[in-house]
Amino acid sequence: MMSPGKIFTAAVCALVLSGNAWAQNSTFTPTVGQAGKDVVWVPTSQALVDRMLDMAKLTPKDYLVDLGSGDGRTVITAAKRGATARGIEFNPDMVALSRRTAEEEGVADRAKFEQADIFQSDFSDATIVTLFLLPELNLRLRPTLLDMKPGTRVVSNSFDMDDWEPDETARVSEGCSDYCTAYRWVVPAKVAGTWKMAEQELALVQTFQTLQGTLGREAISDARLDGARIRFSVGKDVYTGVVNGNEMRGAVNGKGTWRATSIGG
Repeated sequence: MMSPGKIFTAAVCALVLSGNAWAQNSTFTPTVGQAGKDVVWVPTSQALVDRMLDMAKLTPKDYLVDLGSGDGRTVITAAKRGATARGIEFNPDMVALSRRTAEEEGVADRAKFEQADIFQSDFSDATIVTLFLLPELNLRLRPTLLDMKPGTRVVSNSFDMDDWEPDETARVSEGCSDYCTAYRWVVPAKVAGTWKMAEQELALVQTFQTLQGTLGREAISDARLDGARIRFSVGKDVYTGVVNGNEMRGAVNGKGTWRATSIGG
């Protein structure tokens, strides 16, 4: 079985994409398969870029950061949709190309690019993070991503986050020939530990966005986080609510209210 790095290299000859048009007016023309800091460069097809932004539910209120932004197409496409976007790219020629393209496309005010190492950059204020990196790089980034604000959307081209299961997976068949799968995660709130709920204790064990535990002496079921939103069942009762730091509150069966405060991990 070929390693991900070899797969990238083997796909180079087949990936002569329409992305060449992005560089047609520049003095620098990127080459599919050219060496980068940690990976070779393979552009994401425009069809998959569009699908990734759809999966992220991008709006003009969002701030997107693309890690390893390459020729800038993800950032520029996000800016065309009205969002503010930033690309972090190690190759200075790619950065210069991206800036020129953003100017030509009329979105330079919303599409910014910087030459930097993604592992030494602060992108904690992003509401959406996009990436097309190898699995081992995703795993290096995973602790940083999980420390971001609950509800932050993370969308990856082709490579997952190991045992952090995606919340959504999609595959594009039209307009994309290789590397056509996207994964989306929503950064979950941190709720592991014990919570005081009225006269009972809610004990939670968390594995990313999934939960197990008990309310009093009863086991909870169907327990899951969607960013800061929490949902679990106890018997026939369904609890839904929102986590806000050391407090969460919500409704039971869509009517009665509940409130819990953290009393320790």
